Amino acid sequence: MHKLMRYIKGYEKQALLAPLFKMLEACFELFVPLVIASIIDTGIKNEDAAFIWTRCGLLVLLAAIGLASSLTAQWFSAKAALGFGTALRKDLFRHIGTLSYSELDGIGTPTLVTRMTSDINQVQNGVNLTLRLLLRSPFIVIGALIMAFSISPKLTLLFIGVTITVSLIIWAIMRVTVPIYHEAQNGLDRVTLLTRENYVGARVVRAFARQADELAAFVETNDHLKKLQFAAGRISALMNPLTYLVVNLAVVALLLRGGVEVDAGKLTQGEVIALINYMSQILLSLLRLADLVVSITRALASGMRVNEILNTHTTMQDPGTAELAVNDAAEAAKFEHVTFTYKDAGAPSLTDITFTARPGETIGVIGGTGSGKSTLIDLVCRFYDADNGGVALFGHDVKQYSFAQLRRLVGVVPQQAVLFTGTIRDNMQWAAPGASDEEIWQALEIAQAAEFVRGKPGMLDAPVETAGRNFSGGQRQRVGIARALAVNPEFIVCDEPVSALDVSIQAQVVNMFEDLQQEMGLTYLFIAHDLSVVKHISNRIGVMYLGKMVELADSYELITHSIHPYTRSLISAIPVADPITARQSKRIVLQGDVPSPLNPPSGCRFRTRCPYADEQCANEVPEFKEVSTGHWAACHHLDRVK
Repeated sequence: MHKLMRYIKGYEKQALLAPLFKMLEACFELFVPLVIASIIDTGIKNEDAAFIWTRCGLLVLLAAIGLASSLTAQWFSAKAALGFGTALRKDLFRHIGTLSYSELDGIGTPTLVTRMTSDINQVQNGVNLTLRLLLRSPFIVIGALIMAFSISPKLTLLFIGVTITVSLIIWAIMRVTVPIYHEAQNGLDRVTLLTRENYVGARVVRAFARQADELAAFVETNDHLKKLQFAAGRISALMNPLTYLVVNLAVVALLLRGGVEVDAGKLTQGEVIALINYMSQILLSLLRLADLVVSITRALASGMRVNEILNTHTTMQDPGTAELAVNDAAEAAKFEHVTFTYKDAGAPSLTDITFTARPGETIGVIGGTGSGKSTLIDLVCRFYDADNGGVALFGHDVKQYSFAQLRRLVGVVPQQAVLFTGTIRDNMQWAAPGASDEEIWQALEIAQAAEFVRGKPGMLDAPVETAGRNFSGGQRQRVGIARALAVNPEFIVCDEPVSALDVSIQAQVVNMFEDLQQEMGLTYLFIAHDLSVVKHISNRIGVMYLGKMVELADSYELITHSIHPYTRSLISAIPVADPITARQSKRIVLQGDVPSPLNPPSGCRFRTRCPYADEQCANEVPEFKEVSTGHWAACHHLDRVK
C-alpha cells in the first residue's frame, strides 16, 4: 500500500490538515464531560442559573467549533482521497494501455475491470477514512484515559480493563472476517466475469437457448458471494452487542464504585457523570477504529491487487527509434521459421512458419478454426512477439519499428469491427488524428460506407453508441475498413473483413481491395474461411492446419493442382454454380475428429485424418519444401497424393 502513497502527491497539504482538524475536534470533545461535571457540581448544586446558562453556552460553542473543525477535516480528507483515487485510476488506465496482449491475456478483462473500479474505490475510501480517523480515534481513547486518570486514578484501572477487553473482542471478530472479505472480493471478480460474458455473448446464449443454464451458473456464483457476505455480516454483527455489553457492565461497576467514592467524599456526582461520558467516548472511538481497520484491511487487499497490475511490466518494449526507411525493394512481409505459443497454452499456435509476401501482392490464408490464421496477423502487427524466428516488414524486423510507425505502416481490419462511443468522425480519427473531413469521406467512399453515413442525421457527427450497437454488423465492418484506410497504409492485414457483409456489399468491398492494390500497390494478408473469396482476391494462397502451413502456391495453381490432402478436401467444398457440374463433382470428406490445437498429434499433425498416413507420419514432421516452382507443401507422401 505504501507504494501507492505516491499518488497523494499534490494533495500533501490536505492530507496533513485533515487529521490535524480532526484532532482539534477531538480536543473540544474531551472537554465536554468536564463542562457537564461543572454544571452538575456547581450550577445545579448551588442553583446558579446564570452559571448553568454560561456553561450551556460554552457547550454550544464547543459543539460549533467541533462541527466546523469536523467539516473542514472532512473537506480536506475528501479532496485528498478523490485526488488520490483520480491519479491512481489515471495511472492504472495508462499502465494497462502499455501492456502487451500476452500480459492482458494472463490477467483477464473481468479482473482489470474490477481493479479499475471496485478496488480503486476501496483504496480511495480507505485513504479517506484513514485521514479522518487514524489519529482521531487513538487520540480520543488515550485522551479519555488521561482525563479519567486526572479525575480518579483508582477507577482508571476499570477504564484500562474495558479498553483491553473491547479491543480483544474487536480483534477477534476482525481476524475471522477479514479473510472472508478477501474471498468475497475474489468472488466479485467471478460475478463480473459471468456478467460480462453474458452481456457480450447475449445473442449466442439466446441462439442456443442457454438462458436457463447461464442463469443457473450466475445464481450459483452470486449465491456463493451472498453467503460469504452474510457470513462476514453475521460475525461483524456481534461486535456492537458484545462491546456494548462490556461497556454497560463497566458503567454499572462504575456507578457502584463511584457511588461509594461519592459517599466517601472522594468524588463528586458530576465527576462520576464525566467518567461515564469518557467511557462512552472510548467505546465509540474503538468501534470507529474497528470500522477503520476493516476499511483499511479491505483497502490494503485492494491495493495489493492494484499493485499487481502496476508491477506487471510489458514484455514488449517500444524501441522508440527514429523513422526507419521503408525498403520497397525488400519483401513486404517475411516470416522466417516463426514459432509462437500463447501464454499458458499447452502447445504452440504457430510452428516453423516460413513464407514471404512481395510488395503489391495479396497472400490469402485459409484453414480451420484454431489453425493459427489470426495469429499471423497478430505477429505482423506486433500484438505479440514470436518465440522463435523472425517477422520482418519491408526489410526491417517488426521489433525495430516504433509502435507509432508500425501502426501507420500497417492497416488493420479485425475480425470483429469495434467502434467506440462518440461520433463517426471520432472513430475515423482514431487511426488518423489529423484527418480532414475530405480525407475521411474519401476513405468512407473507398470502403463503400459513404452512402449509409450520408443517410444518418449529422453524417460524420452522427453518434456512435457503445460498441457501435446502433450500427448493423455490415455497417460496423465497413467503417472499420475505412478507418484502416484512413492512415494510408502500405500493408493491410484483413481478418475475415467481409464476413459480416451481404453478398452485394461483399463483392463491392472485394473489388475495392483489388482496385486499391492496383492503384496504390498495397500488400494484403487476407484471412477468410470463405475459400471462394480468397480464391478471387489472392495472388497466392497458404493453407494452415493446427499451427502449421501445409501448402502454399499461386492461387490458380492451388485450386487446380493442389497437393496436400487437407487442401484438396477444402477445395472440394467450394460451391459450384453449375448444378450438373456440382452433382458430378466429388466432395472429399475427411474421417476422424479434428485434434485439439492444445494437444496436436506427434509427427504430421494431419495424420489422424489423412488416408495416406503411415508409421513415418507418426514419427517424423514433414518438411515444408518447394515441390515445384512457387509451390510449397509439407507431406511425406506427395508422390502418392499426386
